[in-house]
Formats: sequence, C-alpha cells, structure tokens
Amino acid sequence: MNPPPPPPPADAESGAVTAPALRKQYESGATVAELVATSGLSYGTVLNRLRDAGTEMRTSWQTRRLRDGQARRNLATRLRRLYEQHGATLTELAAAGSVTRRAARSLLIEAGGRPRTTQQTLRIRSAADAAARKKLAVSLRVRYEAGASVPDLAKECNYSVATVYRLLHQAGTRMRPQHRHGPARHTKKRS
Repeated sequence: MNPPPPPPPADAESGAVTAPALRKQYESGATVAELVATSGLSYGTVLNRLRDAGTEMRTSWQTRRLRDGQARRNLATRLRRLYEQHGATLTELAAAGSVTRRAARSLLIEAGGRPRTTQQTLRIRSAADAAARKKLAVSLRVRYEAGASVPDLAKECNYSVATVYRLLHQAGTRMRPQHRHGPARHTKKRS
C-alpha cells in the first residue's frame, strides 16, 4: 500500500484547500478517499472541487493501474513507443492510456522519452502523410494505366477529380487524351 499523500496546500489567508491543489494531488495518483482523509473535506466537496478544476476523473481500475509499479512501467513503455514510433501526441497518449495529458507526459518521461515541441510533432505527421499520399498516388497510377477513368478513381477513393489528377501527375503518370463528351463537333460545309 502506498503511503498517504501529503496534505494538499491550503490557501494562506482563508485556510481552505484549493481546487488546483486537489487536482494536482489527484493527477499524481491520489484517490478521492485519500484526499478526503488528508484535507478534512467531505467526499462530495472534494469531488466538486476536482470537477471545478477541470479534472478528468479516473475509474478505480485506472487508479490501481496507475499506482501498480510493473503495470505503470508497462504502460509508460507502451506510451513511449506510441509517441516515438507512431508520432502520437500527448492527447492521443492520454486517450490510449486512459489517463490525463499530464499523467501521460509524466509516464513518457519516466520511460525515458523526451516530450516534443508542437513543430516537431507537425513535421513527423507531415512526413507520414506525405509517405501515405505517395503510396496512394502510385496505386492510382497503376489502376489508371490499367484502364480506369479519373472520375471512377475519384469516386472509389472519395476524392475530387482534381485531387486524383494532381496525385496522378505527382506519380509521373502519362495521361491519356481527353475524351470529348456530348454531341460530335463535325462541321459540315453546306453546298
């Protein structure tokens, strides 16, 4: 069993336990029952202050997993792998680990990861998007050269015709001559 958390700091003037202090303790792994015991507040008051501070509440199994040593290390390792190999953001890590962003960041650092800047994350994401787009362009080229029309490809991929043309050009596709749709344009000379 973990030792009880230190009592949350009280407001110097009024002696009241502040909502941000309760949130910080809770996000560090303290349970609501522990906060009630250390603060002297009622269970409902602690819950209300946590909610007022915008705290994302955990289930009991999430708290156990957060506090259990091996499970915590496993979660931290999994989150680091998602972060470094798949370019996940802290928000995505929080969702994957059923924890808050702050807890996800702490777990990432515990596992030896280093938080990225927003610009670094955007660069990673754009590189992954570019690779996926290039793969799509090559696949469209193969289907186009096999005889599929651009409107058919656009419909299949749920892209606009202009986007399909752009992807085909990026893939270096040699385009077929355009077909004229509608009435024939034969001009006959009248005699």
